[in-house]
Amino acid sequence: MSPQQSHTLRLSSVERGADVNPAELAFQQLKVRIHEQLVDALDLSMLAHVSKDQLAKEVRTLAQEILAEEVPRYDPVLRERMLEEVYHEVFGLGPLETLMNDDAISDVLVNHPHEIYVERHGRLEQADVMFADEQHLMRIIQRIVSRVGRRIDEVSPMADARLPDGSRINAVIPPLALNGPTLSIRRFGRRPLQVEDIIDAGSIPRDIVEFLAAAIDARVSFLISGGTGAGKTTLLNALAKYIPHDERLITIEDSAELQLQHRHVVRMETRPPNNEGVGEITPRALVRNCLRMRPDRIIIGEVRGGEALDMLQAMNTGHEGSLTTIHANDTRDALSRLELMVAMSGFDLPIAVVRQYIVSGMALVVHLARLKGGVRRVMQVSEIVGVRDSGFHLEDIFGFEQTGVDEMGIAQGEFFFTGYRPTCLGRLRASGIRLPDELFDRRRIPCRG
Repeated sequence: MSPQQSHTLRLSSVERGADVNPAELAFQQLKVRIHEQLVDALDLSMLAHVSKDQLAKEVRTLAQEILAEEVPRYDPVLRERMLEEVYHEVFGLGPLETLMNDDAISDVLVNHPHEIYVERHGRLEQADVMFADEQHLMRIIQRIVSRVGRRIDEVSPMADARLPDGSRINAVIPPLALNGPTLSIRRFGRRPLQVEDIIDAGSIPRDIVEFLAAAIDARVSFLISGGTGAGKTTLLNALAKYIPHDERLITIEDSAELQLQHRHVVRMETRPPNNEGVGEITPRALVRNCLRMRPDRIIIGEVRGGEALDMLQAMNTGHEGSLTTIHANDTRDALSRLELMVAMSGFDLPIAVVRQYIVSGMALVVHLARLKGGVRRVMQVSEIVGVRDSGFHLEDIFGFEQTGVDEMGIAQGEFFFTGYRPTCLGRLRASGIRLPDELFDRRRIPCRG
């Protein structure tokens, strides 16, 4: 593709945004000019010796002076907004800062400087903010990425990073992004969701939480599966409260987002290669290293490749009760994908050996999904019973059946127990945990929320 063709493709995205608010665009362009003048006027050498409050005051004073020169008679309401956003431009995420302060927003998706969407209460809607141009958006992306020691440029046009609050960032820039820089932010609330919050939202009934809590206490390893945005990490965070507090946890993630409710946690994060293509630290390397750190349990944020074998080895050699998540469509697909990832480790192991290793290391698979209307539900809890000629032998303990949608287009349904009594109950009893026999009776539970 020639540079002219690429430029034409990128212009089409601007033409597509014919409904851009001219007043908002003019506001953002003025803000960029003020920000550029402000950066030139600030004595950067003094910033390290000035308190945050003093710095905020100096920035506001300078911004007022520059604004008075640019637009002598500016609307007082817009002036206050401008001064606030200039501060965000210097220290925050610019136009996105107001979205990041809205607890109802779970995702911020920047498709184009003039086209920003948010997910609010599980539904996508277009936001009423924008960037002035591509350079404005690129400046914010560069600031985010550089804070965590990552890079993004034409040589490395993709980057994963995180914000101080744990929100996960993904950015893609040209030449890979044909319509200009794109930015995706998966937000995390200021307060991690508790088990009670998930129950109240109707994502899982209290009875199945009781079972999963007992399984965690008894050091039963299990896998949490689901699609993007299904709530895998949220559920893992919430259930971690049931891990005994005298145990040492080590977490391993590509981009740190776990907020475990536990006292004794050591967090580790992978590292990409540097500019010379060296220095990469993979999940496999971290899993192997953490075995020398005296962990009681290993928590892998998401298993994606050959580290699956090292994780299973840990689960089979004294680190029972370890947990991880995986992308999958249901509990059976989760095990098939895990089997494939073990094959990615580079060891030519017979399929029968791999399957037996999985069965020995894990006992349960919990599957979540995001349904129509944005609601999230635990769809299945299955026990891994053994191996058959055709594959894994799973028995469903619990499930969710969608029966339709309401007048708002939100999925409706009910939870149910199949009547199957899991064999891992013997392990729970050996650990001194006894669940009521009637907990697993065949029945249906109305879905709240």
